[in-house]
Amino acid sequence: MIEQAEHWVFAYGSLMWDPGFPVAESVPARLDGYVRRFCLLSVVYRGTVDSPGLVLALDQEPGAGCVGLALRVAPDDWPETLRGLRDRELTTNAYEEHVLPVTLADGRAVMATAYVIRRDHHQYAGRMDLDAQARIIARAVGGRGPNAEYLFNTAAHLDAMGVEDIDVAALAGLVRGLIVKPAPPAGGNS
Repeated sequence: MIEQAEHWVFAYGSLMWDPGFPVAESVPARLDGYVRRFCLLSVVYRGTVDSPGLVLALDQEPGAGCVGLALRVAPDDWPETLRGLRDRELTTNAYEEHVLPVTLADGRAVMATAYVIRRDHHQYAGRMDLDAQARIIARAVGGRGPNAEYLFNTAAHLDAMGVEDIDVAALAGLVRGLIVKPAPPAGGNS
């Protein structure tokens, strides 16, 4: 890994709303050549081995781009932050750690640590249709809580940032529809 004066992390999912490390600066950013996709079967954090959840990953796709946050970490915090990121993101080795060029909203270009899905890993779910994704997310629960909570937090954060992610928004609507509890029957005699 190339030593650099500044240390950045590219966040596109839960790291945006729950980084778990001290953030010195947070800037909207774009990573080209990758897309944010629900394509990783979660067997620890948002599901189990017996009932996997589905979480986001950066999936390489030429011509695509992913808007998220670039999180700058102070040099003194970097060693502990990197250890924590590796513990969190490389739990099952479904991601690979990369240092990739990202463009910040203010025009700066920086190199950022990012976690990219390994398509050869058994947890890679590929491109599932939204209905199939919704059925998984609506029922799955793992060590960090319900899979739906992960989706809703990500969707809310993207919305607050003004980032339009049509698939994430549509998926959130589908999952809400699946987990809505039916209203009790109206009282009275029939």
